[in-house]
Formats: sequence, structure tokens, C-alpha cells
Amino acid sequence: MEFVNPYMLWNLILPFVLFVFLITTKREPLLHIFDEKVLARLSLADKGISSILRSTVMLVAMLFIVLALARPVEEKDDIVVHLDGLSLLAALDISGSMRSKDIYPNRLEFAKKKMNMLFDAMPNDEIGVLAFAHTPFMLAPFSFDKETLKLMIEGVDDSYINRGSTNFLALGRLASLLLKERDTKIMVLFTDGGDEEAIAGLSDILEENNIDLFVVLVGTKEGSPVIGTNQKSVIRDDGTVAVSKRNDVLGLLAKDLGGDYVIANTGREDIEELVTTIKSKYKNKEQGEIKIKQRVEYYYYPLGIALILLLIGVSSFPRRRKS
Repeated sequence: MEFVNPYMLWNLILPFVLFVFLITTKREPLLHIFDEKVLARLSLADKGISSILRSTVMLVAMLFIVLALARPVEEKDDIVVHLDGLSLLAALDISGSMRSKDIYPNRLEFAKKKMNMLFDAMPNDEIGVLAFAHTPFMLAPFSFDKETLKLMIEGVDDSYINRGSTNFLALGRLASLLLKERDTKIMVLFTDGGDEEAIAGLSDILEENNIDLFVVLVGTKEGSPVIGTNQKSVIRDDGTVAVSKRNDVLGLLAKDLGGDYVIANTGREDIEELVTTIKSKYKNKEQGEIKIKQRVEYYYYPLGIALILLLIGVSSFPRRRKS
């Protein structure tokens, strides 16, 4: 038997001693104020238990309350839980081209739905979430709580899109920092791709830091007009409408680095295929273990006894005499 809060025994010892002193000290200061006959009329009819027994009951009740506050427990052996899931980064493209509407309702919203499917397909894995365009930033830290991650993703809307270009080099640098201490270094991009100039240097960072790249490509090869902040098509300097097409170069880079890519469709098969590929490569590499302390609580026993004694002590107060 141990006490979780042993300091409660010391903190309450002074009030306890004071309580003992007050209920055990017999003084009759009222005799110096009232006449004995007047005091008899004002006194209570002693039809309950004796004052000494009542005081003892209240004293013992106080003792059990102190014991309950100290929280007696019995320690059991720790439970060791092995974490068999993977650890990965999911990155959402929020560049200007993600406003394009070649996929309903637009590429950004479609990519968010695909990212939520990834969360559902990896319930036991630890996932961190990034958003990236010209500058990448952390949307959510690594977590096993997929519902919280979904809420964070849901909050990403059109207002997050503020730059037209995508800096994949900056994304690679941030990913290398976040995955540095992880046993599994995996990054999954949800993007409409990038040309060879945009992704220049990304492969070097990924190879140097042993990061496996997987890509979910959204959009169509035919493309659609780029939508500006005013929700209208962007017009080039030459008067033509700017069109954004899905670029698969980034997906091919992922395959060259030992990863893979899928073209996002309206079903779930694309994400399931990607997750299967990831799982087969790592075979659920064990990420470590956590220990859960087991305790058997006993505080409710002294608390229950104290409540019963208090009920007895309070209900035994004598009644006031009728004048």
C-alpha cells in the first residue's frame, strides 16, 4: 500500500490537531453570561448520542477524510505497449495553382479529402502535417489522433493561398529537420506537381537525409485556368488565360528515389494502393514502446466510511428545548 499524495498527511496534520483540541476541550463560557435557568431554556434537548461519542465519531470521520485525500493505492506491474506504426510527414500544397477547378470543387479541397483518406488508412501511425507553397510551415505536430489532424486540415481554405510559386527546396529542408530524429523518414506530398526547375535540388536533400518520397498528384493533364484571389481567371501579360496542368515530374522523381506516386481519383483505391506500398516497404517497423503504470485505487473506502460517520455525527445532534 502506498500513498499518491503523502504530503496531504503532513499538510492536514495541523488542522486535524486543532480539530481534536476544539472538540475535546470542555469549557462553559456561556455560564459567565447567562443565568443557569436561562441557559437551560436555551440549551438543546440531549436525546441523541452523548457529546463525547459524537465528537469521537466526527474525529474519526476527519481521519478517514485525510486518508482519502492522501489517495492510497496498490502499485501493479507496468503494462508495456509496443508501437508498431510508422512515422511520416504529410504535406499539403497551397500554391496558387491549387485553386484550379479541373477537379471538383478545386484541387485544394480535393487534396484535403485525399489527405483525410490517408489518415483513415493509417489509424495506428504517427503523422505530422505540413503546408507548403513559397514557404513551408507546420500545420500539426506528429500525432496518432487522426480526428484532430482532420480538424486542422479542415481549417485550411482559399485564404491560405497567397503565393503562386512553390519552393520545393525549402520544403525539403524543413522535412529533413522534422524527420531527423525519426526512425522512419517518410514524406507524402499532396500536390499538382512541379516542373524540373521547381524541384531542382529537392532530390539531393532527400537522398542526403534518407527521406523516402511518396506523391499524390491531383489535377488533370488537360488542366484548367488558374484562379486568382478575386476568383477570376488569371490573365497573362500577352492577354491569354493562364492554364495550370498536372505535372508528373515530381512523381517520377519519387519513384527514382525508391518511393512511389499515384494519380488521385474519386475513389479510395489510389490512397489504399499508396499505403500498401508504404507498409510493404517498411513492414510496420516498430517505433518503440511506452509504459502504462497500473494502480488499484483505494481512496473510495476511507471516503465512504468518512461519509457514513459524518452522517451519523450530524444526525445525532440534540434538538432545541421548547421554552
